[in-house]
Amino acid sequence: MVGKRLIALDVLRGLTIALMIMVNTPGSWKYVYAPLRHAKWHGCTPTDLVFPFFLFIVGVSMWFSFKKYGEGYSKDGLFKILKRTSIIFLLGLFLNAFPNFDFENLRIMGVLQRIALAYGVAATLCMFFNVKQLKYIFGVILLGYWGLMYFGASGDPYSLASNVARKIDLLLFGENHVYGGFGIPFDPEGLVSTIPSVATVLIGYFVGRLIEISNSTMESIKKLVSYGAIAVAIGFVWGQFFPINKPIWSSTYVVYTGGLAMLFLAFLLWVIDVKAIKKWSNPFIHFGTNPLFIYVFSVLYVRTIIYLIKFNNSEGEIITGYRYLYDQVFVPIAGNMNGSLLFAVSHIIVFWMITLVLYKKKIFIKI
Repeated sequence: MVGKRLIALDVLRGLTIALMIMVNTPGSWKYVYAPLRHAKWHGCTPTDLVFPFFLFIVGVSMWFSFKKYGEGYSKDGLFKILKRTSIIFLLGLFLNAFPNFDFENLRIMGVLQRIALAYGVAATLCMFFNVKQLKYIFGVILLGYWGLMYFGASGDPYSLASNVARKIDLLLFGENHVYGGFGIPFDPEGLVSTIPSVATVLIGYFVGRLIEISNSTMESIKKLVSYGAIAVAIGFVWGQFFPINKPIWSSTYVVYTGGLAMLFLAFLLWVIDVKAIKKWSNPFIHFGTNPLFIYVFSVLYVRTIIYLIKFNNSEGEIITGYRYLYDQVFVPIAGNMNGSLLFAVSHIIVFWMITLVLYKKKIFIKI
């Protein structure tokens, strides 16, 4: 499969971005169907697959991009990694600050910050170590993180309040600079829990290599199905001792979601490459060509209509543009629950139209 563009990977990236918009942009957080919510703590819903799938895709893409620039250490390659890591991290900080720029309470970590660090560390490791060595490093990351979580906690090692990742993040950043949406200061994209997310990127890197060295698409599909099923099983069984948990990005979560990503990519390869059923996938290819741009745009859009645009409703309340759009447009059409879903779907369509224009004009905003 050398030299063949992975359309299935582009589609998987686009599907992931579309689902990300859907779960991040409901009309009201009070009215969201269960599969479109994160697990409250332990467990894994379809929504919990979005972030690890994206990091998995980063890893697969990394294998093929590294092949273009040659293997091994190079000053040029290292500079590109550091530059990209810095830009994505700073973009994440900017999104956290916008539009109030309250630096006394600025959250340091976030989604883009995790992407930046997971990519940066994984890419640097891949530059300095061969695949065999990387597999040992992968194992050390997962087992080492398990040990850190288990032996470093003073209470329940996997609880919200007493997990060691939270304690270290609070020590490093302080309460004012971590996420507060769990009821207590705890960052689900914290620095410590970013360590195992590096392993998620490495899974993608290994899969990129597997696809390249396979003699045919069907051979790569069979391998992905086998390894994916094994990974899901290991994650599930191991999860009885180290729970599958997205907020702490548990090692079992890495293995379990990595296995599901392999299975899903195998399915897309079979549908698109083997069965040649492709027309349905075009919108997701458009999404997948400018993923970071559309993510940044969507966050800026949401923050703008929440913080900068206000309306008076019929009761005389001052409400956000976000709530006004939901209350006045979508609830009358479909009610609370389905109106909330329609709100999210409508935003997917609007953002897709933007990516379509960029795609047709061959504008690909890369970082």
